[in-house]
Amino acid sequence: MSLINLLKQKNKKVLFTTPSHGQSFFIVNKFRHFYKNDISETDAHNPQEALEKAQESASKVYGVKYTKFLTNGSSSGIIASVLSCVKSCEKVLIWKNAHPSHKNAVELAGGVPVYYELPFIEEWGIFGAVDVDKLKSILDSEKPVALIITSPSYEGIVSDVSLISDVCGQYNVKLIVDEAHGALYPFTEKLPKSSVGIADFTVQSLHKTAGGLNPTALLHSKEIDPSEALAKINTTSPSYPLLMTIEANIKFLNSSRGRNVLNKLIDTLELLRNECENVEFYGDDLTKILIKKEGFSGEELSEKLFEEFDIEDERTNGTSTMILTGIGTSLKKLEKLKQALKRLN
Repeated sequence: MSLINLLKQKNKKVLFTTPSHGQSFFIVNKFRHFYKNDISETDAHNPQEALEKAQESASKVYGVKYTKFLTNGSSSGIIASVLSCVKSCEKVLIWKNAHPSHKNAVELAGGVPVYYELPFIEEWGIFGAVDVDKLKSILDSEKPVALIITSPSYEGIVSDVSLISDVCGQYNVKLIVDEAHGALYPFTEKLPKSSVGIADFTVQSLHKTAGGLNPTALLHSKEIDPSEALAKINTTSPSYPLLMTIEANIKFLNSSRGRNVLNKLIDTLELLRNECENVEFYGDDLTKILIKKEGFSGEELSEKLFEEFDIEDERTNGTSTMILTGIGTSLKKLEKLKQALKRLN
């Protein structure tokens, strides 16, 4: 039985278990359906077994040995990945400006963080991809047991994960990829290639671009079972409504309907780039609309879009502005953005 079907069933048992709302006491009435599906592992239909089957099915979709559902964001996936392959006092190579979870993960494992830097692209005000030649030098000198990279970056810059994986194999280094912003990659050939199945561990945030609820995410492992590590950091009272949405999210993305929605989004984004010739675009990921406009700083461009066109961007620096799109971005919203960009002067 899937998690989706399990939560559709009405439990006819008289429960004297957690959660204490008993699926019928709704403190926040707007969330009454959430309460109705908020079950406990002690309930009648063995939700833990349903979860295990849902994760096994997901691993087949992604072509890896293990896929784990996360309800504490990609941060928990990064931490579990490190705990699965790093021992006390071992070195882990992490980016100097990486998400805090990278350093936290190494410290929790008792490891030693060693920092590398990424090239900075001045004309866009963002960091670039991993320099593989410099990486080889650091791996040779520091001899870490694991490497964590972020690909894609927040702004959609993608590193050559296949090449990096080969290099890590030469140095016997486990590769962990923070692909939080790349959850759509496995479901279309029109976006960069996913790290899933290439890296030893890949972590994806469904809530960032793939339409999931905050803070749903996935941890994919090519060989190592991360279950023991996850058990050390996860609650023993998981949210089954959130877990159910993860299962449903994957099924949608992997369906013909989901792929059609995604490809239509990408086609529209390509058209937007082609038609807005007065604006410069950059990046490897079409869903991250990184733009700049001659005569405007990034902050000025952001303010103009907000004040004159009621468009709020995701991230801005002194040079460029990034507008985030995802599976839930309507074509109507993109049309409004396109018209706004065309009218910039």
